[in-house]
Amino acid sequence: MIATRDAYGEALAELGGENDKIVALDADLSGSTKTGVFAKKFPNRFFNMGIAEANMVGTAAGLASVGKIPFLSTFAIFAAGRAWEQIRQSLAYPKANVKVVATHGGVTVGEDGGSHQSVEDIAIMRAIPNMTVIVPADGEETKGAIRAAAAYKGPVYVRLGRNKVANVFPAGHKFEIGKGNVVAEGKDLTFITTGLMTAQAVIAAEKLKEEGISARVLHLGTIKPLDKELVLKAAQETGAIVTAEEHSVVGGLGGAVAEFLGEECPTLMKRVGIYDRFGLSGKSDELLKYFGLNAETLIEQAREIVSRKK
Repeated sequence: MIATRDAYGEALAELGGENDKIVALDADLSGSTKTGVFAKKFPNRFFNMGIAEANMVGTAAGLASVGKIPFLSTFAIFAAGRAWEQIRQSLAYPKANVKVVATHGGVTVGEDGGSHQSVEDIAIMRAIPNMTVIVPADGEETKGAIRAAAAYKGPVYVRLGRNKVANVFPAGHKFEIGKGNVVAEGKDLTFITTGLMTAQAVIAAEKLKEEGISARVLHLGTIKPLDKELVLKAAQETGAIVTAEEHSVVGGLGGAVAEFLGEECPTLMKRVGIYDRFGLSGKSDELLKYFGLNAETLIEQAREIVSRKK
């Protein structure tokens, strides 16, 4: 197990050794976001911007305008919140080649509480034109996502977590922007998941087998652009969808899937996530249980939707 933020630190440092155009910026949180790994190896290409997120985004845009490939990091609540206007105006509007890698997304931030638990950042970033939104499942996918983001021309938002998470993908897993992955096959329903919820869906699918329910697990590491082909295929072949995310059900993965299927292939659907409320202070595992972000909830929703389908 490895935290996605740790995998990011490793991948960014590796990329720095391969491409001298890559620079890193941080808002005085490099120890937590793990950009400090890059800073130690390439101090002349690292910029601690202090607690000035908006200024950091503007500086990154300037660096991109002269051919650099900036990776800027802070906590998700500050990136999507405090620096939203600058991300919209200085990055997305001109299609600046800047990568916003936000760590500490979701309720697994833990004891810092609702003020620091970003449960709406995917929705906020997804609504901005020209923005690509990525939410890796594990450390291995994070490494691939960071490489893909560096190669992609344009603004990218990558959402990472604080805690160590279970591995879903094997070493060397190839990540491609806009492409999902069928992690497990199934015919009765499909779990469409992102981030740490993909591992929970795999557990749920295994347990449902014992009840005679065949669940497909479709992981979407990219929320925008959505892999419409795989989502449509899942809807047509299984006829029931359960989405799952460590994020509000308003505007996140569940919203993206519902919007698409509502127009192209109306399908029975349930959304597992946080229902229009802020987070709470507590241990991360307690909060995941409290908000129903676990395999048990997925199993319950799967039973219900399969019953409705019948």
